[in-house]
Amino acid sequence: MPDVKRLSTTDEGFWSELETLLAWEGVSDEQVTATVRAILADVRARGDAAVVEYTNRFDRLNADAMADLEIPGSRLQAALGRIPPEQREALERAAARIRAYAEHQKLESWTYTEADGTVLGQQVTPLDRVGLYVPGGKAAYPSSVLMNAVPAKVAGVTELVMVVPTPGGEVNDLVLAAAAIAGVDRVFAIGGAQAVAALAYGTETIPQVDKIVGPGNIYVATAKGMVFGTVGIDMIAGPSEILVVCDGDTDPDWIAMDLFSQAEHDEDAQAILVSPDGGFLDRVEEAIGRLLPEMERADIIRASLSGRGALIQVQDLQEAADVANFIAPEHLELSVADPQALLPRIRHAGAIFMGRYT
Repeated sequence: MPDVKRLSTTDEGFWSELETLLAWEGVSDEQVTATVRAILADVRARGDAAVVEYTNRFDRLNADAMADLEIPGSRLQAALGRIPPEQREALERAAARIRAYAEHQKLESWTYTEADGTVLGQQVTPLDRVGLYVPGGKAAYPSSVLMNAVPAKVAGVTELVMVVPTPGGEVNDLVLAAAAIAGVDRVFAIGGAQAVAALAYGTETIPQVDKIVGPGNIYVATAKGMVFGTVGIDMIAGPSEILVVCDGDTDPDWIAMDLFSQAEHDEDAQAILVSPDGGFLDRVEEAIGRLLPEMERADIIRASLSGRGALIQVQDLQEAADVANFIAPEHLELSVADPQALLPRIRHAGAIFMGRYT
């Protein structure tokens, strides 16, 4: 049973205690910074040779050259053919939905003419080449492939270069299948700061990209921050986060599983539940203890919930919205009877999931 922190907004010093819970200083670790800086400089100087050397060391491989680390398109198609039909259908359906959403986001060029005849406007053009980092360490995320590659293709990016680490030579078929569905052009079995460096500076084999997108661990996040300016980046992603606001009427098992969904990413992930119903918080805590042993990644979930998780009691849903805005979570779930009524109060969140069934 993880020791999940219990907080209440009526506690003295609540806001300072919450701020302490939210603090994450991983990306400022001096040892990580020094290590990443050395790797970036080495890859920039030695190119393929350095990338192969670091990949063999960190991922326990025995590649002789970069050619050994490129995954050809035929292997992507083979993976697509190997996965069960229901998984292929799920990936294809997800890709189609992401594509439809991205079409609505697509920016268009525009011009207008002032009274004196001056023509002003904005020309929107796609990038030539984008690098996509896909995590491949403790877990595999085909969703990361689709969520980054499909919008890039909709935007008109000419070439997508994907990098994914394969520790011990393990290649995830779902990740490769997702790359095939999304239309990724080249895939390399590399990861970490060395992969970011290769994309940012280019090597004899890996072309330099205009922008690097996708999540990674602390070394990847630090490397992306350091190469920003040489290339564009999407963001410096911290650990995964979920905040659930619940009125107390959702199945506690569902809420526990939703908290697990992000806590399982890594030990630094953060999963927080906010509710005005103290009894409901008790029931969710019981569900966590009961369901956790069944989880494949139970040790990681336990460490995440014990170290950075919380069950927070508020006075009402309006105060829950205030807490949510203070936290500004990556994923915000409004598991309440009328999420539309609460939505206007939410000002700071990444993705907002509306209602009990999202």
